[in-house]
Amino acid sequence: MSTKARILEVAAALVAESPDGDVSTRAVCEAAGVGAPALYRHFGDKEGLLSAVVDHGWDRYLATKRDRAPGTDPLQDLRDGWDTHVEFALHNPNLYRLMNSPAMRTPPAAALESHRILTADLQRAAENGKLRLAPELAAQIIMSANVGVALMLVSRPATFTDVSVSRRVRDSVHTMVFTPDVMTAPTATPDPSVPDASAPDPSAPEVDESRLPATAARLNALLRQAPAPVLSPAEDALLTEWLNRISNAPRS
Repeated sequence: MSTKARILEVAAALVAESPDGDVSTRAVCEAAGVGAPALYRHFGDKEGLLSAVVDHGWDRYLATKRDRAPGTDPLQDLRDGWDTHVEFALHNPNLYRLMNSPAMRTPPAAALESHRILTADLQRAAENGKLRLAPELAAQIIMSANVGVALMLVSRPATFTDVSVSRRVRDSVHTMVFTPDVMTAPTATPDPSVPDASAPDPSAPEVDESRLPATAARLNALLRQAPAPVLSPAEDALLTEWLNRISNAPRS
């Protein structure tokens, strides 16, 4: 193992073991068996070292996602993605807080990659007509909620004692971004001999306020997959703006 790799591994371990998630460069040097000049040569200063620890942490997190083959159900992929995010935070609380610290002024490349993976899953959902919003806006909503829940669970465990709050928030957010038919799909085969009291009256007019924004989001997603552009760049930009406006419009 190189000197740089050893320093990084030691720093990550000390961050994980620290009561408050902070470490000193002196402690890192002593544990790694190197002098301060070696640490500063490879990482510049303490902030550079912690930035490298954050990058290392994001790479560990993304290792579970990069090799994942997309499933047949985008919604299940998104549920699983939310749950693995929270599990990683719970198993690495100090690292996770550092990964999302305001002190990290430049987002790591791996953090941006994580956002792209989420957006790609939402893009597949939009292509199937399952998304109420444009994938980019839906990704911002889901990521904000996912990180917020994870940070509360690891930063305030005495207050947030019920881990099931993550699932409840996840399902609430998904209800907002996915079409109703996706969220109300049965999880088990119903017994035909048992009347369903919640079944809608077939004679009643169907009103689905999500249909228009979902259709706009789907059309937008499918146009991006077109093998050859059918519109000029100006027309494409204008149509994209219109479709995003329809799919992302606030709804009561």
